[in-house]
Amino acid sequence: MKEQIFVFGASGHAKVVLDIIERQGLFQVAFLVDDDPGLKGSEVYGYRVVGGKAELLQAGVKRGIVAIGSNRARVAVGAWLTEHGFELVSAIHPSAQIARGVSIGSGSVVMAGAVINSDSTIGYDVIINTRASVDHDCTVGDGVHIAPGSTLCGTVRVGAGTFVCAGSTVIPNLTIGSNAVVGAGATVIRDVADGSTVVGSPAKPL
Repeated sequence: MKEQIFVFGASGHAKVVLDIIERQGLFQVAFLVDDDPGLKGSEVYGYRVVGGKAELLQAGVKRGIVAIGSNRARVAVGAWLTEHGFELVSAIHPSAQIARGVSIGSGSVVMAGAVINSDSTIGYDVIINTRASVDHDCTVGDGVHIAPGSTLCGTVRVGAGTFVCAGSTVIPNLTIGSNAVVGAGATVIRDVADGSTVVGSPAKPL
């Protein structure tokens, strides 16, 4: 019998995570959780939203995953869950290509068609989105979102909380700082400082 888990979040991102969990076949989703009181009692793909954090504390299911797209909100909810004794699981789409030596932290999601190549390290609460590519020896920090169609070439380091937007490319051996934003379609050819936003091709700070 499959272990029951909860999914925290009931948005469009949660729909994708639910699909991955179903296809992965390791867990059975017992219910959804969302702090929006207007969603209590609603359903997403047949899974009921039981309420928010208060209801979760009474539900008896101790493992789950956070399905929230916002980096800051996802990390905050993950931290709250850990503090209250819950354990986070990861979800990896069967079509994702995970190479030898890859490490993926708990609470992370790897979506359809993504590639994570040899000896890369993916932190906690990370999203590797649809068709994103992370090449060899990359390090992706906690709470990062690598958006659809993005490419990290070999030996790139991405700091915690950073958002690498859709269709962007980072050339090899660069460091992207923490809490930074790489704009959609950007081509990054030099290091990006903590907290900065870069856009364009080649990417430049806003």
